[in-house]
Amino acid sequence: MQTWKVKKKAQTKKQHKPWGVRILAVFFLVATVLTYGYDFPKFWNQTIDQVHLPSQLKMSEQAFRLGLDLQGGTHLIYETDMRQIPEAQKDEALEGVRDVIERRVNAFGVSEPVVQTTSTNGAYRVIVELAGVLDVSEAISQIGETPVLEFKEAGQKLDRALTDEEKKQLAETNIAEKKSADVVLARALKGEDFTALIKENSIEQAGDQQGILKGISSTAGGIEFIDAIKASGLKTGQINRKVIETSQGLNIFRLDDQRTAKEMNISHILVCFAGKTGCQNERNEMDASIKIQDLLAKATPDNFAQLAKENSDDPSVATNGGVLGWSTGDNFVEAFKLGAGALQKGGISKVAIETEYGYHIVYKSDEREAPVYDVSRILMPFSNEFDIVPPSSPWVNTELSGKHLEQASVQFDPNTQAPHVALKFNAEGGDLFGKLTASHIGQPIAIFLDGEAISTPTVQNAIYGGQAVITGDFSIDEAKLLAQRLNAGALPVPVELLSQQRIGPTLGAVSLEQSVTAALYGFLFIAIFMIAMYRFPGFVAVVALFFFAAINLALSRIFGVTITLAGIAGFVLSLGIAVDANVLIIERLKEEINAGRGYVSALEEAFKRAWGAIRDGNTTTLIAAAVLYWFSSSFIRGFALTLSIGVLLSMFTAATVARVYMMALLQWKWLHKPVLFNVKK
Repeated sequence: MQTWKVKKKAQTKKQHKPWGVRILAVFFLVATVLTYGYDFPKFWNQTIDQVHLPSQLKMSEQAFRLGLDLQGGTHLIYETDMRQIPEAQKDEALEGVRDVIERRVNAFGVSEPVVQTTSTNGAYRVIVELAGVLDVSEAISQIGETPVLEFKEAGQKLDRALTDEEKKQLAETNIAEKKSADVVLARALKGEDFTALIKENSIEQAGDQQGILKGISSTAGGIEFIDAIKASGLKTGQINRKVIETSQGLNIFRLDDQRTAKEMNISHILVCFAGKTGCQNERNEMDASIKIQDLLAKATPDNFAQLAKENSDDPSVATNGGVLGWSTGDNFVEAFKLGAGALQKGGISKVAIETEYGYHIVYKSDEREAPVYDVSRILMPFSNEFDIVPPSSPWVNTELSGKHLEQASVQFDPNTQAPHVALKFNAEGGDLFGKLTASHIGQPIAIFLDGEAISTPTVQNAIYGGQAVITGDFSIDEAKLLAQRLNAGALPVPVELLSQQRIGPTLGAVSLEQSVTAALYGFLFIAIFMIAMYRFPGFVAVVALFFFAAINLALSRIFGVTITLAGIAGFVLSLGIAVDANVLIIERLKEEINAGRGYVSALEEAFKRAWGAIRDGNTTTLIAAAVLYWFSSSFIRGFALTLSIGVLLSMFTAATVARVYMMALLQWKWLHKPVLFNVKK
């Protein structure tokens, strides 16, 4: 009785299992139909109209993305001239050129361009594919231009000269504005509440700090206010008795506070050792201590810069010679700040200062008491010619350009380890850059590449010697990209068009039609073979193959895979691979049935035993496809991608979809016939 009850219970459990399998089989069938509707929305929507179903069931008629060979376009190959480029910089220069070309063709309006690089046997080439573009003469001329690198200052430039009438209008407006400012100044001098006058008359944005300027100094902007304070001998709390004209407008101001702050002009030599933050040197602490002591014995004010260039482990030493510039020390780590503050003017540290970055020798070349002022102001409008004729751009070209830049590289701050971009100019560029930075302290200088601003760093102090650093909140990748773009605009890397292959839309349409026809015939022949050879299991495999094809096409639409001739070839090949998995399972099924197993049990065993071979065989195909994708380009990559998608999907189809269909259908006993399985049982 116990044995009978156990069997009965197992049978009862089995009776519930087929319903779940049948529901899953119906789900796969419905999913197949809906997916074909998504793949071919035009036919789906026509069917919806014909059977008068709600329009909400219609699908978006978004077309597949076709490649160059199917919709026509142009295939260009450029070769770069690297003869003047050092070997170590050639790969970086090539990537920079690729980046510039890609941005140019995008700006030109070419949709989905493919820009790739290749270097073989000393030939550095850029491959450009412009699908859907047939008349590309203008695009080609833009691609072939030398990248334009420009340094611009904030300013305005009139597109044309003012007319006499406009000059008269401007003069009258300025007279009226000065009279208005004089009236407000008179009210302030009579003792009216200055804060109330700011709120009433200032054109600055409202807020708690409206009209308040703090920390004005000779290096932090506001030189006009400092000149006025010194000229009038203004005391704290007094209002300046004249209206001050600046680039922002007319200023009426009150001196709120004046104080001094100690600044130091600091240079250093860093010797790091293993275990210290950011140290790239493998020397141990003992060797570092010996080296720093040797440098301490040699260091003098005259040779300090040279010793720093030859010995310092600070990555920025190549651009600044160890000079950290004027600072109160608040931006240094505490031990460094204390050591520098203890030095006399012109003094060099007697002992090494140890920080988390290693050992430092510090040289204080100069120190000063810098006056600092806080003021409150009323800013009133003062029109200029740009209010009459608006400028076309807020940036004006300077004499400095890409021809003066020798190299841009990524380096790291020794204190914060933040990445920055170091610039090196030639002799002429160094002189121009020094004059430019001296006249723009506290102001931005924009760097433009091909007319696009790629960086707008603010000048902290005058920079001489032809070397500078662009700092900012960069990630390492962003700093590398900026350096790459700067080098692309500065390095003499001319490009030459080697070949131009044009594919007309007619040829592309014919290729597409022939490829689709070939795919349909391939599917038909596979279906005929499977049904003729394996009968009922073959028929089920074909039904599962419909699911495979539908999902494969849907994935191409969802992920924006570009369909090419090679891609269609990969799709057709994946059909054969999908069937190959079913062949292994069906052959194993026939063996199990011939061995005396029941049909359901034989099916389970067939899937279990065949899966290992299917998995291993498809894995080798995926490895080959990955190698093709990684080391090739253009059409071959499309073939590898579609093949990989097909292989992965075929494994799912064979192991899940075909299995569910077979399990659901074998619940009907009348299908358990040897003739339907082509077996001898």
